[in-house]
Amino acid sequence: MADTLHGLIDRLAIPGLPSWVGLVILLAIGISVLAFLAMPYSVFGVKSRLEAIEAELADLRAEIRALVRQPGASARAPVEEDYVAPPRRAEPRIVAPEPSLAPPVPPLAARPLRGRNEPRFDRPKADRGA
Repeated sequence: MADTLHGLIDRLAIPGLPSWVGLVILLAIGISVLAFLAMPYSVFGVKSRLEAIEAELADLRAEIRALVRQPGASARAPVEEDYVAPPRRAEPRIVAPEPSLAPPVPPLAARPLRGRNEPRFDRPKADRGA
């Protein structure tokens, strides 16, 4: 068994790569083939079925549009005879605004700031040699 495995590895060896790379590639291809075979057949042909469903949906939409646009049908639905409108208020209520819990916004600066606003740090000055 070990001799046949070593013989297979030697035959699958790719020049310039370690001897086990060919076996790993063969295993990856084998697993891919098994996954493809294990895939349920209901997955195949999904595009054609989706196109058929879209065509049926388009037909249904066209039929609905035709039913809505039939002559004699008004744009509005008929109002029932016993409908009573709700009473209107005589005057609107005035509601006081609720107090705000946020602090007031401070006014803008009297003069606009110029340049950059970062703090300045004093750096030690190096001797400049005379």
